[in-house]
Amino acid sequence: MALPKDQENFYKQTLESAKKEIGRIDKDMEREVSEFKKRMADLQKQKEAVRQIYDGAASILNVPNEFEEEEAKE
Repeated sequence: MALPKDQENFYKQTLESAKKEIGRIDKDMEREVSEFKKRMADLQKQKEAVRQIYDGAASILNVPNEFEEEEAKE
């Protein structure tokens, strides 16, 4: 059974609109994931820099390095 022309046009428009919206959402998701990955990489670099400072201070003070002990347990 065929749809009346006006209903067919409505569903075609709905289909096209939904398709465009899905494409927009996909692009938004890709952008958000990219930004998240960049932020995580930045945080990792910061952590590594601070860790070097901590490791150096622990060595100079000749005190146990808590992070090395934790890593040894893992």
